[in-house]
Amino acid sequence: MLFRSVRTFGEVLVTMLVILDPPGNVPIFLAVTKRLTERERHRAAYLAVGTAFLVISLFAIGGQTILDYLKVSVPALQGAGGLLLLLVALQLLYGKGHEDSYEVATPEQRTSIAMVPLGTPLLAGPGTIVATIVFFRQADGPSEWLQVIAGIAVALSVTLLALRFSGLLQKVVRPAGVILLARVAGMILAAIAVQMIAASVFGFVDAS
Repeated sequence: MLFRSVRTFGEVLVTMLVILDPPGNVPIFLAVTKRLTERERHRAAYLAVGTAFLVISLFAIGGQTILDYLKVSVPALQGAGGLLLLLVALQLLYGKGHEDSYEVATPEQRTSIAMVPLGTPLLAGPGTIVATIVFFRQADGPSEWLQVIAGIAVALSVTLLALRFSGLLQKVVRPAGVILLARVAGMILAAIAVQMIAASVFGFVDAS
């Protein structure tokens, strides 16, 4: 029983780390928060991970029931997330967005970008949500539920550390490097978005 619980924890942790991809999200996080102060960036990191935890918890509790009630399929969720990320990717690639409004916005408004698109759908996206639903379906009893929760919590903690200390990378690469990272992050994010949209299309085709 103990071995099975440890194995469950390991499977959840590894799967979530692969999906969340903390190192890969650091350039995207820096690009989206490039106009924020260091303190605001730290707050954005906590908000992003907190939002992701809230969304994941919601689907851990309700999961498939929520999707069934709203009559939303997983492919539809993937498509919506992909389109939202694609819009953000285009802003990063062309250097356009809402940065100018940040100069007069309150700190709370400036860091709200941490919730969307960072917290969701980048961190708590279709992949994370589906994985959470599957793990809780497979879990056998309260003991394994706790292992699933622990695995998700550790993965999010690693992500938080990566985002929280992303400023160290910014100090190394300097402003010009951040701009370059923004363009690269835009291409990576666009690829992720296209992959999500493609998976959505294939999901609809398989369902029909």
